Amino acid sequence: MNRTPSIALVAAAALAAGIGAALLLRGPGPALALQSGTMLAAPRVVAPFSMVDQNASPFTQDSLKGHWTLLFAGFTHCPDVCPTTLATLRAVGDKLGAKAPALVFLSVDPARDTPGVLRRYVEFFGSGITGLSGSAESLDALCTSLGLAYVKVPGASEAEYTMDHSSALVLIDPQGRVAGYFTPPHKVDTLAADLSRVVES
Repeated sequence: MNRTPSIALVAAAALAAGIGAALLLRGPGPALALQSGTMLAAPRVVAPFSMVDQNASPFTQDSLKGHWTLLFAGFTHCPDVCPTTLATLRAVGDKLGAKAPALVFLSVDPARDTPGVLRRYVEFFGSGITGLSGSAESLDALCTSLGLAYVKVPGASEAEYTMDHSSALVLIDPQGRVAGYFTPPHKVDTLAADLSRVVES
């Protein structure tokens, strides 16, 4: 009988693939050391994509440019990891104030997480988080480019499925490139300190 990969295994595989690919393009000089994550010595370009935000407005790779972004992939029916992580991100944003990166929640559940559903969900965590959704094909391409993974886990009925997904946070630089990853456990003070160093470096 096949067993569904656990969240930990999915996250580890995705991080290994993403970081491994970046190291192949490693440039000269050490990357900035972080307490809770890894900066890539050679930032990786995010492939072109087309998603929509919680207001059904277009969101593409160009939307990531001009500012630092912290992206987390999850789904609105998630019982624990996703709401806990989003609450942490909101607290980090509050702590950093004007230095905070843009916060993006990428849904890995395109069948259920429509813009309207995402809008109600992210608004619970404040006004500073952008929710993204899109077709399954667009989501697959974007997650591959970001080094993230997810898998549908069947439930008792067709409507009761859940999703296993990478729990890492993806750091995207102002050029719209993957610059690093933050791995759990995600702690407000540690994340805030690391992000402050990144923004000021």
